Amino acid sequence: MRSWYDRVAATRRPGKRTNTEETSGGLLDPDPLTEFSLETATARNFIYANKTMRYPYHQTMAHQPMHINHWIEIDKEYKWYLDEKARVIKEHGKTVVDSLPENDEACRELLELLADYLPKRYPTLFRRDAPGSITNLVTGERFDGIGQRKSTDALIVISRCVAPCLVQDDFLMARERPDGKVYLVGGLIAFPGTYLLSETIDKPLGVLHAPVPDFNQKLLMSVERTLKRFKPNEPFERSSWNIMDDRNLFWHNIASGLPDKDLRPQDLWLRIDHQTFRKLPRTNAIIFGVRPIMRRIEDLADSPLVPSLMEKVHTESAEHLLKYKGIAKYGHLLLPYLRELTKSQIERGLISSEDDVRSFREFLKDKGMPVPSTQTSMSVPTESERRKAARENQAM
Repeated sequence: MRSWYDRVAATRRPGKRTNTEETSGGLLDPDPLTEFSLETATARNFIYANKTMRYPYHQTMAHQPMHINHWIEIDKEYKWYLDEKARVIKEHGKTVVDSLPENDEACRELLELLADYLPKRYPTLFRRDAPGSITNLVTGERFDGIGQRKSTDALIVISRCVAPCLVQDDFLMARERPDGKVYLVGGLIAFPGTYLLSETIDKPLGVLHAPVPDFNQKLLMSVERTLKRFKPNEPFERSSWNIMDDRNLFWHNIASGLPDKDLRPQDLWLRIDHQTFRKLPRTNAIIFGVRPIMRRIEDLADSPLVPSLMEKVHTESAEHLLKYKGIAKYGHLLLPYLRELTKSQIERGLISSEDDVRSFREFLKDKGMPVPSTQTSMSVPTESERRKAARENQAM
């Protein structure tokens, strides 16, 4: 039996992005990357996209319309992410993959949507051999019967065949209930970093974001209104950032402990979560995609004004915002190193002391410089990690 997405796809013209008038549900077709190379692919640098880094820094949703091409971004770290996600799911099970009964049909629809989107956007990586099936050309794995799965069964398919085998993103699933509030009703969240799906499922946004400074007071009403009203053909995106001390995307050490005593400041990580929002046309479920992208602080050495920008954010923002970010744990390492990077940029003539950090994006355009792409591989332990492992081995 063909899925709903297969039936809709049959009405589309190949190679054409559809809109609300052209398809039921207002689905959009992505532009195909026919020459996509997994070996060299990079995701967008979200230091520059989505207003992720800004000064002055204050709490805001800072979302913007999302081109459908940007829903799923695959890069050269693809295989590492898939292996890591498979490990987390195997070790933690329902802690990271779960769904409530009211989310049954939405799970199936999400699975169908991914299977519809990926071969169109990445034809060199995925193939639809027949309606209701998808093959990952990188791993050689094929999954059939996509339109027949629902509830946690569909999420398990996503976790085993669509997430580790197809995409690097996590997915949270939400729904408006009769009380007018938006609740988290399911998801696959292998890389939360600082929270757990098992502790957040079946809770409304106000409870989920209670620890976030200013959210309930200033943002909750507008965020809920946006999530209720946006349509399937109105996807949007935003990004958030944190400073982390390791590559453990499931649960960073700094989330519950202190950085290792021998951690080098250059081996701190800037974690940026690219967050995407889509409304499923058939079930009206809200899909919140999260893709963590990590850059070592040393990777910022050639990003003009960014170290200075980050220093200002960490020294001139409201105290309650910095406390939430956890500056007490990492500030003594990060801030002196950021100053070193800024001094180096001035000495090399990359910037001047008079340049305005607020214009770091425009700075690149004015100088005709490309967006920096330096990004340490997640598959390689940092020098700090190697030292820690050696120390622990000697102690055994």
